[in-house]
Amino acid sequence: VLALTMHEDEQYFFAMLHAGASGYIPKRAAPDDLVSAIRVVAEGNFFLYSTLARFLMKDMAEQTPAASQERVESLTPRETEVLTYIAEGFTSREIADTLVISVKTVERHRENIMTKLDIHNRVELVKFAIRKGLIQPE
Repeated sequence: VLALTMHEDEQYFFAMLHAGASGYIPKRAAPDDLVSAIRVVAEGNFFLYSTLARFLMKDMAEQTPAASQERVESLTPRETEVLTYIAEGFTSREIADTLVISVKTVERHRENIMTKLDIHNRVELVKFAIRKGLIQPE
């Protein structure tokens, strides 16, 4: 789901992301940005319009680092690697091909990661990966 909206405030932004949207773009965005967003989301990846990234960064800054550090340490090296690829927007097939493992194994790692981190959707996974420095926001 890609949210095309006139609302550019934090409340709507997080409500859509927590509802499972894979992207959020304002109506005032350039047509090229909208086309890019549609393509990114259609490929199964996450899209965040650049001017809205400040909400995500603010939210991440407010998280407690000690608890999340303990959770990241509970991940195996392979789970950390899979988490990085997921957060970068790779599909399960792409991760499987890159790591030379089966798609089922990738999906099992994803389930284990989400359980260990008490994370329930891709948005939270991406936020966690950014907070831990596994990926850099663009």
